[in-house]
Amino acid sequence: MSTMPILQLLERYLTLTSDRNQVIISNMSNVDTPGYHTRDIDFQAELRRLMNASTTVQSSPALKTVSGLIERPDGNNVNLDREGMLLAETQLQYQLGVQLVKTEFHRLLTAINEGK
Repeated sequence: MSTMPILQLLERYLTLTSDRNQVIISNMSNVDTPGYHTRDIDFQAELRRLMNASTTVQSSPALKTVSGLIERPDGNNVNLDREGMLLAETQLQYQLGVQLVKTEFHRLLTAINEGK
């Protein structure tokens, strides 16, 4: 793991969860689009990449087409149950990141106040 400041790591984590949330919402909004194939972000791989990057990472996470899903006759393979579960999971991950940011700010505020 890098020696990057914790707030910078948390920022990257929150950005990644937000990016994945957008991909899931895009999948859900395309449930009736003929030929649309479900996309996703390999969250664990992208998180490792972001956490190990030594400089500011500007590139978007890599999107991949999800394989193994049942395709309807119109060629669309979006499964709303799957996407809803992933959306809930991603929202919980984001809430965890926000809570960690709050905890870090509280820790910094305590250190400042004790230094007076």
